[in-house]
Amino acid sequence: MLKGFRDFVMRGNVVDLAIGVVIGAAFGGVVASFTADVLTPIIGAIVGKPDFSAMVWTINGSPIAVGKFLNALISFLLVAAAIYYFVVLPMNAFMSRFKKEAPPDKKKCPECLSDIPIDAKRCAHCTSSLASAAKA
Repeated sequence: MLKGFRDFVMRGNVVDLAIGVVIGAAFGGVVASFTADVLTPIIGAIVGKPDFSAMVWTINGSPIAVGKFLNALISFLLVAAAIYYFVVLPMNAFMSRFKKEAPPDKKKCPECLSDIPIDAKRCAHCTSSLASAAKA
């Protein structure tokens, strides 16, 4: 029983996931700091103090902290924008430089327009001869 557990824990994907969670938590701190210490003050300088926590609605004597929700929503949008523009876009650009396009393995039949293998001499769907279609 312990051998099975050890094998499960030592599988590559479990270890990779654990490393990813630790790195993600550390990166989350960096992004949160970037949002709180860089982006939020810039927004505050442009539109005034970006703290809505004092905004409270009262309905039948019950306080509804709308301002705290707005702060959390703005923080989420700033974090999402920071991750997208500073991580996702640069990573996509970096990966697209190394992406190799695979040669096509299918072509369209000139008669029925279905996908067929590149080396096919006859369509499996409409049985038209592709060699004669190519000559015509």
